[in-house]
Amino acid sequence: MHYATRVFCRLLYFSGAAGILILAACAGVRNRNSEQDWISLFNGKDLSDWIVKIHHHEVGDNYGNTFRVKDGIIQVRYDQYDTFNDRFGHLYFHEPFSYYHLSLEYRFVGRWRTDAPGYTLKNSGVMFHSQDPRTMPREQDWPISVEMQLLAGLGDGKPRPTGNMCSPGTDVVFQGKIDSRHCIDSNSKTYDGEQWVKAELIVLGDSLITHIINGDTVLQYSRPQIGGGIVNGFDPAIKQDGKLLRSGYIALQSEGQEVDFRNIKLRKLK
Repeated sequence: MHYATRVFCRLLYFSGAAGILILAACAGVRNRNSEQDWISLFNGKDLSDWIVKIHHHEVGDNYGNTFRVKDGIIQVRYDQYDTFNDRFGHLYFHEPFSYYHLSLEYRFVGRWRTDAPGYTLKNSGVMFHSQDPRTMPREQDWPISVEMQLLAGLGDGKPRPTGNMCSPGTDVVFQGKIDSRHCIDSNSKTYDGEQWVKAELIVLGDSLITHIINGDTVLQYSRPQIGGGIVNGFDPAIKQDGKLLRSGYIALQSEGQEVDFRNIKLRKLK
């Protein structure tokens, strides 16, 4: 069976899913079979196609050269910071997407800011269906978005899955109902050290979302929508709770742990 068919047929375990979800998934299979070209979101040279937004700073202010490019890799670094001061940052591709397959590789490296919150140790993420960063006030800490959370093991032998779902200012339907948890763990393996890990997202508008780690489907959920908490300092006109998220921006996260990203590419499914 074709890889795309295997992935999308797994949506059938959502016993309560509406028929439209199944139709959307089937359309995704057809599109993936007919559209083979990938779009490189990162040119390997600079951040000209990307927009920076860091907490406490205006859009476009890449404080401390947080996001930088070296040897064809997007690096997140903090060597020019005096203090972290909750400067949660995000690097947004300049164009929004709706139906797509995103693929990238990441690795955790170097330094973790000990003055960052403890949960940020070997923690980063990919935000998607995000609001436009230009609609974020200076003091908004997180974008209203859905996050594919990326974690690494802490070397203590305890499981720490990656490819989880977190929901700043959003809700999702998991196992047939809106799940009130901020984060839902995937069933992925734990990846220790500084190894490269391949992360993929298959996003079908406001219907089915699939997380894939190193080729394994590790989490699925549906109906991403504005709601929930966590986000602070937002424009109330933007946070319209209950509004389904059909499209949005993709962003790489900076929250205190140095991390690298490479081979960032996307294939449109519609």
